[in-house]
Amino acid sequence: MKEVSFIQMKDGTKEDYLLLNKHEKKFIESTADRIIKFMSGLTKTLEGYRINRLEHSLQTATRALNDKADEEMIVAALLHDIGDELAPLNHSEYAAAVLKPYVNEKTLWIVEKHGEFQMYYYAHHLDGNKNQRDKYKGHKYYKDTVDFCENWDQKSFDPNFKSLPLKEFEPFVKKIFSRKPYSV
Repeated sequence: MKEVSFIQMKDGTKEDYLLLNKHEKKFIESTADRIIKFMSGLTKTLEGYRINRLEHSLQTATRALNDKADEEMIVAALLHDIGDELAPLNHSEYAAAVLKPYVNEKTLWIVEKHGEFQMYYYAHHLDGNKNQRDKYKGHKYYKDTVDFCENWDQKSFDPNFKSLPLKEFEPFVKKIFSRKPYSV
């Protein structure tokens, strides 16, 4: 395989960057496959939950699908906690960063803020502010984020819920991540 000639980016030639650009385009095209592979590995979880992170994600996405959400929101529901493994203190922002080039403003905002909105269900038990989400009252996507949390996310820890398998969501993930990016 041909490689670049530089060891410092500032010394790269046009040919070097054209080569890298060609490889990057192929790499970007396989993003959906890498995401699905990563998701399939979420079978271990933080101790104490009754289900693993993959099952939580599948339940959330299945609920979105059952409620006839659009494909973009179904993928967002599936990936909303993808950051839990590597960024547990800012998992929502991590998930939003993964989705950002491919989803609209509303979907992005819901994913990015869902962690704060979820605090409504537990923060008061830990001497925190359960109404953390109130600082967003009046925002155009406030109610949508409340609904995302209430109807799909917070109730998706049920060991008896019959979620769809990850394979069922692969076409949605591939479709969303094959879009021309909204932004980069």
